[in-house]
Amino acid sequence: MNLLCSINDFNEAKQVIVGGVNSPVRAFKSVGGSPVFIQKGQGYELIDVDNNHYIDFVQSWGPLIFGHCDKDIESVVMDAIKEGLSFGAPTEKETELAKMIIKMYEGIDKIRFVSSGTEAVMSALRLARAYSKRDDILKFDGCYHGHSDSLLVNAGSGCATFGAPSSPGVPEDLSKHTLVARYNDIESVQECFKKGNIGCVIIEPIAGNMGLVPADIEFLKALREICNAYDAVLIFDEVMSGFRAGINGIQAYCDIVPDLFTFGKVIGGGMPMAAFGGKEEIMKLLSPSGSVYQAGTLSGNPIAVSAGLAALCKIEQNPHIYQEMEKLALRLTEGLKKLAKENNIALQTCVRGSMFGFFFNESVVKNFDDAKKSDTEMFARFHQAMLHKGVYFACSQFETGFICTPMNEEVIDKVLNRADEVFKEIQ
Repeated sequence: MNLLCSINDFNEAKQVIVGGVNSPVRAFKSVGGSPVFIQKGQGYELIDVDNNHYIDFVQSWGPLIFGHCDKDIESVVMDAIKEGLSFGAPTEKETELAKMIIKMYEGIDKIRFVSSGTEAVMSALRLARAYSKRDDILKFDGCYHGHSDSLLVNAGSGCATFGAPSSPGVPEDLSKHTLVARYNDIESVQECFKKGNIGCVIIEPIAGNMGLVPADIEFLKALREICNAYDAVLIFDEVMSGFRAGINGIQAYCDIVPDLFTFGKVIGGGMPMAAFGGKEEIMKLLSPSGSVYQAGTLSGNPIAVSAGLAALCKIEQNPHIYQEMEKLALRLTEGLKKLAKENNIALQTCVRGSMFGFFFNESVVKNFDDAKKSDTEMFARFHQAMLHKGVYFACSQFETGFICTPMNEEVIDKVLNRADEVFKEIQ
């Protein structure tokens, strides 16, 4: 596979863009080599500037549930563009999209659109703190909620502890208000509540940023009960899993209702789009109804809203797609596990709807401590070898993969055939 143009493009990009990329994971640092530069996408494929074709399991990190260049979404977007790119004023489509999300999810009375997942989470936290009148927040080690200061925090010396900044530039005065517990460990949560004055808890109920690690249902139930007991606001971050793990995200697997949700990715149909929403009594504190300030010039812009509306309409009309995508995800992950075992390679796998993950790990992964025991060097070798065979997996052991509707069993079997060759090469 010839990657000369991509390598040259990366070297040129590094002269003018910090690190050559506009989001760190794209730099391929954890898997080695240079990132491929993409020319176009079509269905389940990516095509790079060297005209190499890849079966794409990243799908723009989740939004493209119908694959690249879906004709229905593309047509709606083109029509919207002809009417104007942005108005900075309300549109009827914003209301229509809000109604659709509220209808699909239990526990959302009102919603507010923003332009990124980071912005949605940052705003939801501010709102939750205002409602609870407490400053401390609880997050979980391994869950990523965007790059706002309060959430760029790692676990400290113990897991049930106040966190430490995980990035320079994050003031300790902010991180001291963030406690970090262990995912799927309710005792660590209880310890945090004893130590801090916690106003809200935020969790990815289906974590996609330490690899795919779902929360145990009993753990989520206990978390809901603790938040009720302490009058703390419970936030489900479904930026990744919303409309991806199922037509209503985590609610496809349990009936636990948080106080606030955050969404992104699928609700924008591939355009920059996110939202936060929840109970009326909390949301009414948001300006202009209340005094909690939040604003955004391009929030709810008509192009992103049109794309998101088209995507959710297709989902609503074709709810069976989740079962079909899950079957493909299971075919892929079970096939990979079988091939790995045949080559004496330890592999753990997980599937939730159209989301899948795999770890080069001897044991089942339940939290970030488990995930960190994975063989990242083996993953890097696997990733590079598969890339050169035309299969594009997420470029980190700690990311999630995605199935899209244009894929079928034939596509999955092609991937497994190539994986068989790779496992024999890297064992």
